[in-house]
Amino acid sequence: MSDTASASHASSPMRIRARGRSFLALVLSPEAPLNLWLAGLDQQVVRSGGLFSGKPVILDLGLLSEETQGLPTLLEDIRRRGVRIISIEGGDRSWPAVSGWDWPASFEGGRPSGEVELPDQGAAADATAVAAPAGGQTLILDGAIRSGQCIQHMQGDVIIIGSVSSGAEIVAAGSIHVYGSLRGRAIAGVGGKSEARIFASRMEAELLALDGFYAVTEDIDAAIFGQPAQVLLDEDRVRVLPLPR
Repeated sequence: MSDTASASHASSPMRIRARGRSFLALVLSPEAPLNLWLAGLDQQVVRSGGLFSGKPVILDLGLLSEETQGLPTLLEDIRRRGVRIISIEGGDRSWPAVSGWDWPASFEGGRPSGEVELPDQGAAADATAVAAPAGGQTLILDGAIRSGQCIQHMQGDVIIIGSVSSGAEIVAAGSIHVYGSLRGRAIAGVGGKSEARIFASRMEAELLALDGFYAVTEDIDAAIFGQPAQVLLDEDRVRVLPLPR
């Protein structure tokens, strides 16, 4: 390469590539008395297993005041339980009780996606990785997948004869088929299988992902929401399309 060509190449700015990606964040709204609320959170963490693990959480202080007992240590108390706080809303940084907080930067523009269905008081923790059949076979599950359950199958497709509750998560290397309502999170095509798809008899998902590309509830067309639908990847874009009737 000539010096002139090298100089020209060096002076040309590199093209910066950017693309959007949406994630579902849970919102926690503590209530007084905080010691009882934290005890309830401890029980919920046990019951829901991986519901909070690694998930982005927004802390909403709207039900508290600056005089709430236990407020100075609340943020650290929550973080010690493995909850990842990405933003705080509903409070005021000027409150003396939160002056020592490591207050995360706030995110603007998020839209509510409805209340997440948490496990009942007596429910056992069901966040488990289901043992996959040998030989890359399809995993077939009869019955509903409850909130807090995490089904992982890294060798093929997953077929669920039942509904997937809000707060539940299905992860598959292949496609995901839900013969019922899909209200939780469905993550298909793990490991680079961009041809994978997600099918549901009633599409109401919190989060849909194919080969690392994401869409959330708000990305589903209102005319398709609650209807039979499929999800596919089209030029790095997650598309939700109606299924033929």
